[in-house]
Amino acid sequence: MYTTLISASELQALKGPLAVIDCSADLNNAAAGRAQFEEQHIAGAMFADINTDLATHDHALAINGGRHPLPSREHFAQFLSARGIDADTQVVVYDRQGMNYCGRLWWMLKWCGHEAVAVLDGGLQAWLAAGGAVASGPAADVEPAQFKLSEPLVVLKLTADVSAALGKPSQTIVDARAPARYKGETEPFDPVAGHIPGALNRPFNSNFTPEGLMKSPAVLKAEFEALLNGRDANSVVHHCGSGISAIPNVLAMEVAGLGRPALYAGSWSDWCNTPGLPCAQG
Repeated sequence: MYTTLISASELQALKGPLAVIDCSADLNNAAAGRAQFEEQHIAGAMFADINTDLATHDHALAINGGRHPLPSREHFAQFLSARGIDADTQVVVYDRQGMNYCGRLWWMLKWCGHEAVAVLDGGLQAWLAAGGAVASGPAADVEPAQFKLSEPLVVLKLTADVSAALGKPSQTIVDARAPARYKGETEPFDPVAGHIPGALNRPFNSNFTPEGLMKSPAVLKAEFEALLNGRDANSVVHHCGSGISAIPNVLAMEVAGLGRPALYAGSWSDWCNTPGLPCAQG
């Protein structure tokens, strides 16, 4: 079972029930991800849309606010069943945007109680470099399965949880956005610029080598320990703009042996739109 990362060569050698899912996306162009998938994808892969499959804009289904609200676990289980995923399926997720988007599906599967899901280290680029087979066009039809929900394997924090613990040593907030957005110098997506007071900043792309692979466990551990500066790793709550690019930080801490930290899925887009909550700059 692969539960964090899988290399291109490991994926090529994998046997048994397998679902490979492409999560390529562009937050500035909702149609781009599917177009990229249909142009080229790992042979046999399926596609998950970041806006419609991995988020919901139906208030009756959403369990949190922000720009990419999570659907209910029950609703998401229907998506997984339609993709032929059940308890015996090893799932591998990837994208072509530096592992920015596919972590969302990795986390959501854990949230639904499915441990056997891994991120393809280096994404589509690593697969191509390894000579992996590719295809084009829409995904092939698959035989539906019956995905059964189990107890969540990750910790989800809502805005009320984060605000209630704000400033307390039991909570360390880590913001995955670029430094200019964290500081409030620019904000391309949300109505307010800045960050949650007290949050630390670790841009999600800090976790990767220049070649696009995740850094070694030892390097990640040293970097996170330097960032936390004595704070308890178990107190960490990761967030970003809308609960997507924070997940490479969640994954990286687990790879580093620092546990599986919590995710504030609503993130800055939910926080800054909630009346009465403090916002900081600088």
